[in-house]
Amino acid sequence: MSIQSPTLNVSILSKDASALAEEIANAWPQPHALNICQAVTTSEQINPDEVEVLLADPNLAAKVIDQCTGLKWCQSTWAGNAPLLNLDKSDYILTGVKGVFGKLMREYVFAYLLQYARNISAFAHNQNHQPPIWEESPRAPLTGKTLGILGAGSIAQALIPVAKSFEMKVIGLSRSGQAVDGFDSVYAATGLLKFAQKADHVVNLMPDTPATTGVLNQAFFNALKPHSVFINAGRGSAIIEGALLNALDNGTLQAAVLDVFTQEPLPEKHPFWTHPKVVVTAHTAAVSTPEDVASVFITNAMRYMANEPLHYQFDFNKGY
Repeated sequence: MSIQSPTLNVSILSKDASALAEEIANAWPQPHALNICQAVTTSEQINPDEVEVLLADPNLAAKVIDQCTGLKWCQSTWAGNAPLLNLDKSDYILTGVKGVFGKLMREYVFAYLLQYARNISAFAHNQNHQPPIWEESPRAPLTGKTLGILGAGSIAQALIPVAKSFEMKVIGLSRSGQAVDGFDSVYAATGLLKFAQKADHVVNLMPDTPATTGVLNQAFFNALKPHSVFINAGRGSAIIEGALLNALDNGTLQAAVLDVFTQEPLPEKHPFWTHPKVVVTAHTAAVSTPEDVASVFITNAMRYMANEPLHYQFDFNKGY
């Protein structure tokens, strides 16, 4: 990395551009010089000739990044960066946002696991029924169950303390299958079906790469237990949607909680919307705030200006 100029020239391209610019300006450490040369919300507004350091939503950046010939570093506002990693351009440093999603993902995952474990919908139905129904609706506590997490990165690891507090076992799946602290066991990608057979409930947190596309197929869903709840908070491209619907219809899977999809917004006529065993959330499982993103950016900016390696760099060849 070459020696940087005393002033950091930053372009912001994000739906939260104004909020990001304000957060960065307010938290920027002195005496480092900062010039936010443009802060815009659409790709049409950006001047690619001015872009040296880009803080951007990847879906917006992907529309203009090929034109940014002077780009040296792009700090994404997302954890996943498929829109940029899928492009041919790779002559710059790409960094993502990490360390801010775990706390939100904990809330999301266990909100729904507990909903099914305690059969909250049945008790709500009984209370709203006329006359109301006093009944010990069946429950399936999480205690003693095995939580399977597809992916074993920092967000996955953030779920472990909560799972352990419910006395659950936690198993993971990664490309290598190497042991990771906190997991009772980690399976390699080649052991996907064995992983599925061991899990009581499954959370998908895999990145969007060619190796993960379509891997959650009929064989995978058939290997799950009839009481399993499947939560997708990773990427929609991993799922064969027809296979998931078949598993739900056939009773080989209790329910699916889906936050991310191949096409977003999810089309109005998509069967997920009306399926009685599907919960749809609008890509809201773990949404970063401008304050979170600004903090990650400033930390990396200080490293960039000091010619130090940046945190959370992506490998264009690996796709993550």
